[in-house]
Amino acid sequence: MGVSIFDKISKDSGPLGAISHFGHHYFSYPILEGEIGPYMTFNGNKILNWSLNNYLGLSNHPAVRKADSDAIDQFGLSYPMGSRMMSANSHFHEKFEKDLAEFSGYEDAFLMNFGYQGIMSVIESVVDHRDVIVFDGDCHACLIDGIRLHKAKGGAYYRYNHNDMASLELNLKRATKLSSQNGGGILVITEGVFGMTGQIGKIDEIVKLKEKFDFKLLVDDAHGFGVLGANGRGTPEHFDCQNEVDLYFATFTKAMSAMGAFVGASAEVVKYLRYNVRSQIYAKALPMGYVLGGIKRLEVIRENPQFREKLWQIAMRLQNGLKGEGFNLETTNSHVTPVYFNKDFTQNEVGNMVIDLRENLKIFCSVVIYPVVNKGVVMLRLIPTSMHSFEDVDYTIEAFKKIRSKLQNGEYNFAIPLRSEIYSN
Repeated sequence: MGVSIFDKISKDSGPLGAISHFGHHYFSYPILEGEIGPYMTFNGNKILNWSLNNYLGLSNHPAVRKADSDAIDQFGLSYPMGSRMMSANSHFHEKFEKDLAEFSGYEDAFLMNFGYQGIMSVIESVVDHRDVIVFDGDCHACLIDGIRLHKAKGGAYYRYNHNDMASLELNLKRATKLSSQNGGGILVITEGVFGMTGQIGKIDEIVKLKEKFDFKLLVDDAHGFGVLGANGRGTPEHFDCQNEVDLYFATFTKAMSAMGAFVGASAEVVKYLRYNVRSQIYAKALPMGYVLGGIKRLEVIRENPQFREKLWQIAMRLQNGLKGEGFNLETTNSHVTPVYFNKDFTQNEVGNMVIDLRENLKIFCSVVIYPVVNKGVVMLRLIPTSMHSFEDVDYTIEAFKKIRSKLQNGEYNFAIPLRSEIYSN
């Protein structure tokens, strides 16, 4: 009698699934209701929300909402049907690609239906069994999953320490030796802004290594696109090295508050991607509502630099205020604001701190624990947006001072309340 592949589920539901019996709808899969913005409803309460990637506030911008609505009225949610290669291309898709290429500074751009599967397929399509990948150790899960699709077996990719140029150089030497033996090339992968820590990738230092090594550079700029650079064109513009980033990838889920993604590159590379990226060839095209809505969003970003300026004002007030009160933000140098509490926490302390924040102080933010951060560390990640106010910032700083005091005094070290005592639904 064989063993069912489902037998293990009852024995091991994974590190997150193991606490789902308590945390579902509260610590995980929470339900936030109301208009997207700084104030929403959670568990029956109005809360100050620091956990949405609506960086520039475009989710509820009147022109954007109208473009979204008009597109759905005209085309519905289905059009176009099928993959773009087979039956679902349109002049609007191609216009959006042209606009994205011009904005980001590349010869051409390829529009994608989803960011996660899109970047996985880009990586899979541009490297073959002869090539070697060198990647930053803190890369997002989508990049790691794309690297796992690498066709080569055994030692075909090297991980370098996060933002450590000495480690990168050491691994480029290894990659150069292996790729020379294989007759292949090297792809270096990093992020523009690392979304968990807020640290900007050292793109300028990476491209300098092209003077010593022959490689192509892929930058996933999900958190930098629309935000960094003099014109919001992303991390390469921030470092004035757009010509040295060979593959530029960004999603629309952050600054553009939408769905989809694109990759910018030379016209030759983009043509290759159009005919080889499996997640686009064999999947439905981006629906017209997101295409026309995306065109409008990009126009609003270009014409309204004040949104980006307001985001940075909020971020700097928040970060400088927290640092001034002695909070540890570690290495962030972007708008993403992680606050680290270093202590050997019990599960009760973490849970009760989050409950106090959400139920009593009316603040909602993401809590991050091991294995995402080291044991003995808890991170509360705040995502500032242009829709927040200085009053929101000042209130949050005072609230964080209160929970820090309670943590230090051991006031959270008691049994977590029953579900019925904190869940209103």
